[in-house]
Amino acid sequence: MEDQHERVPVDGRVLVEEKVPVEQLVPVKRVPVEERFHLEERVPVEERVLVEGRIPVEENFDPSVMGRINEDGYESMSGSGNLDGGLEDEQETLVLERPAKKLKYHRHTQEQINELETCFKEWPHPDEKQRLDLSRKLNLEPRQVKFWFQNRRTQMKLERHENVMLRQENDKLRVENVAIKDAVRNPICNHCGGVAMLGNITIEENQLRVENAQLRDELSRICGLAEKFLGRPVTPLASPIALPRPSSNLELEVAGNGFGGLNSGGTPLPMGPLTRPGMMGVEKPFNSSVFVELAVTAMDELLRLAQADSPIWMTSLDGGKETLNPVEYMRTFSPCIGLKPSGFVTEASRETGMVMINSLALVETLMDGSRWAQMFPCVIAKASTTDVLSSGIGRTRHGALQLMHAELQVLSPLVPVRQVKFLRFCKQHGEGLWAVVDVSIDTALDGASINSFVNCRRLPSGCVVQDLSNGYTRVTWIEHSEYDESAVHYLYRSLLSSGLGFGALRWLATLQRQCESIAILLSSTVPCEDHPVLTQAGRRSLLQLTNRMRDNFCAGVCASTVRMWNKLHVASLGEDVKVMTRKSMNIPGEPPGVILSAATSVWMPIMHQQLFNFLRDERQRSKWDILSNGGPMQEMIHIPKGQTSSNCVSLLRPNARNQNDNTMLILQETWADASGSLIVYAPLDVASMRAVMTGGDSSFVALLPSGFAIVPDGSSGYGDDWSGKLARGSSNKGSGSLLTVAFQILVNSLPMAKLNVESVETVNSLLSCTINKIKSAVSSA
Repeated sequence: MEDQHERVPVDGRVLVEEKVPVEQLVPVKRVPVEERFHLEERVPVEERVLVEGRIPVEENFDPSVMGRINEDGYESMSGSGNLDGGLEDEQETLVLERPAKKLKYHRHTQEQINELETCFKEWPHPDEKQRLDLSRKLNLEPRQVKFWFQNRRTQMKLERHENVMLRQENDKLRVENVAIKDAVRNPICNHCGGVAMLGNITIEENQLRVENAQLRDELSRICGLAEKFLGRPVTPLASPIALPRPSSNLELEVAGNGFGGLNSGGTPLPMGPLTRPGMMGVEKPFNSSVFVELAVTAMDELLRLAQADSPIWMTSLDGGKETLNPVEYMRTFSPCIGLKPSGFVTEASRETGMVMINSLALVETLMDGSRWAQMFPCVIAKASTTDVLSSGIGRTRHGALQLMHAELQVLSPLVPVRQVKFLRFCKQHGEGLWAVVDVSIDTALDGASINSFVNCRRLPSGCVVQDLSNGYTRVTWIEHSEYDESAVHYLYRSLLSSGLGFGALRWLATLQRQCESIAILLSSTVPCEDHPVLTQAGRRSLLQLTNRMRDNFCAGVCASTVRMWNKLHVASLGEDVKVMTRKSMNIPGEPPGVILSAATSVWMPIMHQQLFNFLRDERQRSKWDILSNGGPMQEMIHIPKGQTSSNCVSLLRPNARNQNDNTMLILQETWADASGSLIVYAPLDVASMRAVMTGGDSSFVALLPSGFAIVPDGSSGYGDDWSGKLARGSSNKGSGSLLTVAFQILVNSLPMAKLNVESVETVNSLLSCTINKIKSAVSSA
């Protein structure tokens, strides 16, 4: 027994230790229990490895099991050690009497961590085969891969739990703040229980003091918000704000940017109190600080979403389409307008491109409701500015904040119009660098909804605009929304989920096409292809008539509030056909009487560009248009609106069988871009067109438009919903398109006449006949 110590009793036990030289003993410093919780910070979470012998931390996570050392000698490096302080003396004695034991742990390389993170985004719960493949690829043991994924999932749960706790704590503080303000506003005497009277202070003076305290608190809060996005300190006004009379409304003088009371020039701009209708006609004030805080949060989110290498976006395998990574998004941002309503789905997209416009002109267009709607004619049915919180600093739009309402549409009766009410905030981030962000406010005020029947919510969306040296502007457009998918027909669900319906691609493509059209129409170097009788004034009048024709067509396809249509429910019509009617009386530009609009959407087994080329070809028009008189049409006037021949305004003359038939012309507009294409036309009499081409007023020319809207089907392949359509003649999967056909017809020249069933059946027959002719021509081509 020479190589052993004497047996020393410890709590009735007998330990036999080997002899160890004194110089090998390792002194141990006592660490207080409260400091041991921070030991886990020595190794990053993503590099910690759980090994065999640990209790799996999956669904029922217990932090007390973290940091244990197993029998194999591995240490997970993710716990806080033994937290039981009752055996400190005994533990220290044992360590001093035995040699220091080197603990085993494995530190992953950065390449291994990146590969594991990439796989975790795709499948956070890998099966055994995936773990084996990863272990061979990364030169790790399968159990190391298994426990890394367990730790990663546990970390995510802990972070979500912490966010929930912080949100609950924030809500509690808000409630306490409101209660304290109410107590200050209505002090109660402890003795009598009545209203407290402080000394000889009158009720009016006490009310003024309460309002002053509220204003100072509001001003300090707004200054803090202004400092976050202006990039410079903003101090409150040195002199007190004079209140001419007691008021219960929160009235502030703020800067032109809407935040802080001082602009760059030092001149405050007044802003009246925002109000909304209350019960019994009483106006209730909006809390402007809620708008400011929401706008700042939305702007920060938009800028982070616009970053080129942001991990929030995932690129498809072919390197094309970008999709939002929901896991990374939830980790990065907190919901700024509340949780997603039940039954809603998320739609997010991002596109970047060059536009033929400078940043200042684009910002001015976006901040003006009417000009914004004109720039996106087929996307926006109606837009208006409800309130202006701030018009900007000085004469710029930097810091402009306003409340807006819009109706967004896809040209199909099968997709409901989206009613959105949102804040629009504009900010300049540098020379020639601007950002404009939109965010819905349906749940941002007092926890109540402004619009209780919304079918769509806009999460922070908008664009980042940067001037380029060649006169163009680089635009990064982001669209992020939540909508009720149950109201959308199954034909268009793939289109909307892919972002082609309301996504960034459609907004950016429309902006590029409109800016190109404006530049060409204003250019003096464009070769004149017009008819000799068409003057410059006549050209402007003809383009104005074309714009009105296009807007009336869009209003007849979708049930927006631009036109007051009454929807008809006819049992003989299919559910995919929408028939609406309205009465026209003394309306300039419309024939008097009962106007009927019929529209439907169908799937076609042909690419949308090929279908567009067929329908716009005047030589092929006799195959589907009854107005062609069975022959080709002649193009009399051609006004280009783009670099390609497909974007133009044309005046067509049908083939006349005799001289008496030569009394009608057809005005037509066509365009196509990456998001889809449009063909709109209307028959007009020759006398009216002669007046327009000589510069006459086109607002009195009566027309009823018809046409087609064509978009891709939004599906790379077909599931059960597409099996019936494939059986009807499509052999090329993923090459289909969605065609919307719409007609507006005057069914009775008497405005007070009643609509009969024969008129509805006639229009329905016209729809069916046109669609069948197009299908027959396409299949035979």
